[in-house]
Amino acid sequence: MRKFVVLFTLLLHLGYQATSAPKTSKDKVDRPKLVVGIVIDQMRWDYLYRFNDRYGKDGFKRLLREGFSCENHYINYLPSATAVGHSSIYTGSVPGVHGITGNSWVDQLTGKTVYCTEDNTVQTVGSAATTEGQMSPRNLLASTITDELRMATNKQSKVVGVSLKDRASILPAGHMANGAFWFDDESGNFITSTFYMPTLPEWVQNFNKQQRAAEFMKQPWQTLYPIGTYKNSDEDAKAYEGRLPGETTTTFPHNLPAAYAKKKDAFRTTPHGNTFILDFASAAVNGYNMGQGEATDFLTINCASTDYVGHMFGPNSIEIEDTYLRLDQDLAKFFKFLDSKVGKGQYLVFLTADHGVGHAIGYSQENKLNGGNWNSKPVQAELNKMLASTFGAENLVRSMSSYQVHFDWDQIAAKKLDIDLIKKAVIAKLQMEPEVMYAVDMGNANAHLVPFTIREQIANSYNPKRTGSIQIILKPGYVATTSKTGASHGAWNPYDTHLPLLFMGWNIKAGSTNIPTYMTDVAPTLAALLHIQTPNGTVGKPITAVVK
Repeated sequence: MRKFVVLFTLLLHLGYQATSAPKTSKDKVDRPKLVVGIVIDQMRWDYLYRFNDRYGKDGFKRLLREGFSCENHYINYLPSATAVGHSSIYTGSVPGVHGITGNSWVDQLTGKTVYCTEDNTVQTVGSAATTEGQMSPRNLLASTITDELRMATNKQSKVVGVSLKDRASILPAGHMANGAFWFDDESGNFITSTFYMPTLPEWVQNFNKQQRAAEFMKQPWQTLYPIGTYKNSDEDAKAYEGRLPGETTTTFPHNLPAAYAKKKDAFRTTPHGNTFILDFASAAVNGYNMGQGEATDFLTINCASTDYVGHMFGPNSIEIEDTYLRLDQDLAKFFKFLDSKVGKGQYLVFLTADHGVGHAIGYSQENKLNGGNWNSKPVQAELNKMLASTFGAENLVRSMSSYQVHFDWDQIAAKKLDIDLIKKAVIAKLQMEPEVMYAVDMGNANAHLVPFTIREQIANSYNPKRTGSIQIILKPGYVATTSKTGASHGAWNPYDTHLPLLFMGWNIKAGSTNIPTYMTDVAPTLAALLHIQTPNGTVGKPITAVVK
């Protein structure tokens, strides 16, 4: 009997060991070694095809050939702006939830303007001569897919964000990032803040010592190919194109040494900024040894120079075509680097944009398209004059930024004014403006007879503490600016909201879909692919054509 008990106990013990033994690598959740999110600033969807005949085979064409393209990908909120776009991509949410309602917004409780990533509780790291590093993601209310990956792996995953712009580095990387780095024009350094680390890593210090931005600006900007071959763009000399600092003409070649001597941030408005940031991204992969560990790492990249060039010269310029042809080569080089460093098929990359851009006003008018400028300042003055006459209170409209009307709530409360009557009066007045198509009460968008797409975008954007009370929708082609040159964005129209979205690499089958997808669908799609929780403010859905 004793032998039987001993044998039974031994068998039980062995069985317990078998069931409780640590899982082997075969039992691990299947995930890529590295996820790379690339957001091309101001890239309209049509750029994938407009310049396609001049792209090489290993950049954009590789994404289209080997990857999966969502051809009807749209922004589903307002405004179409950089900070909002990056936040929505990585949270799977909308401004009304994640709280980043613009690059800046008016705090409705204080009336003060707030920059999206400002944080005076932290200090600059990497340059003692600037406060440009006093930034963090604290204003972002929701978690990001990068946060969720860090939590899912108990912080074993490394997350790094890089961009020339602070907001485009910080917001995608999320609250739990190992590092976020952005560029300081004056010092020529990549910097960060004490939110992330007390000192720059050695690899960043070494990269900064090269002062590569200054090196890029020592030569003029010539077109990559003979200028006569640029048939997908307008003529070189156009009055509605902007000029780099110190230049007297809008034409090639651009005098970059003179522009840089006059203003250091001129570097951003060249295609070299994209080359620079992708080289820095490669250095980050090496510096953090990303894609080499047991857990999946995540690198977020924003190529921002496309935005600066687009604003300056417009989407129909030779400058923007040349910038994209050069970016295509930079992407090919970067993908080749990832193939070598991480392994082809071992990393997952997605490429999209934060917003698009409308035509330059001069281009529209020259080509008999509708379009023009709308100056909100005299309109604001007229509104305040009307409200003072009707309600006996001065300057009830605090501002009209981001195509929204912001009221003085302290004064309205103190004088016990009827806000509904005030809004009705303002809406009626705005509807009489020739350039205004709709004026909508943001808190009651469904009560307005406007197309569903616009109504949904407004509803998705409304945040009582961070947005105005009335959303202004201008006629197609009209922009709230007094500038006579360059181009802008921020509207609901397809030129600002129809964007590329491509996935390539690990577990992605080549193909495409014309079923509509939205900015808020990117994060839940990544969550489904990675088998992790969606961010806590997500309102989007996984794109089933990508994940199946």
